[in-house]
Amino acid sequence: MSGFVSFVGSGPGDPELMTLKGVDRMQRADVILFDDLSSGPILTHARKNADLIGVGKRAGRASPKQDHVSRLLVDHAATGARVVRLKSGDGGMFGRLEEELLALRAAGIAYEIIPGIPSACAAAAAAGIPLTRRMTARRVQFVTGHDTSGALPGDLNLTALADAQAMTVVFMGKRTFPLLVERLLAAGLPPDTPALLAEAVSTPEQSLRRTTIKALADQLAGEIGTAPALILYGPLADMGAEVDDV
Repeated sequence: MSGFVSFVGSGPGDPELMTLKGVDRMQRADVILFDDLSSGPILTHARKNADLIGVGKRAGRASPKQDHVSRLLVDHAATGARVVRLKSGDGGMFGRLEEELLALRAAGIAYEIIPGIPSACAAAAAAGIPLTRRMTARRVQFVTGHDTSGALPGDLNLTALADAQAMTVVFMGKRTFPLLVERLLAAGLPPDTPALLAEAVSTPEQSLRRTTIKALADQLAGEIGTAPALILYGPLADMGAEVDDV
């Protein structure tokens, strides 16, 4: 008899930001396959005797291939095990969820998807800002900062990304942000557009830096660091400037 796979969004890193449903599945799982950003304190929710398997992918580091991760899910579930696939943030947002779903469907294995708190929402909360405001920021857009080769995607909708009345969140974009800003400026976005660099959100290493898109691009052209990060820019990105960064 085939087992069952629960895709669980672990949130941004703070174990207290896990959903109750996600914690329940971790406490009942036989096997947990987890991303790097879902490790550490998050795994304290796991059942004591569960098999914990790290399958995280990080830029510039040796990482498991996606087809290997998908095969692990299928193989463990095929034994009848209750499997949790733990993904940082919300698994449906730049988490390669669709590739793993397709592998399970092809193998006839049942699954469920349990959403997590997206890191974009956690970053905004940590900075003390909303992501929308009437008449000022009526649209939020999420974009990845790199394609499968690690480069800035060549088919970005620059008209949308240069909209001064939208809040934009760039995932995995520290390396490519200088080039993105170059294109945004050419598309008409003012260089003093507020920007926020949010690193290691909701963890003890959290860092928030408020600046402008041009100043941040100049900074990242020389130093990017290794902490996982999001970049938010738009009219509300500096709204929480009076809140102490931690």
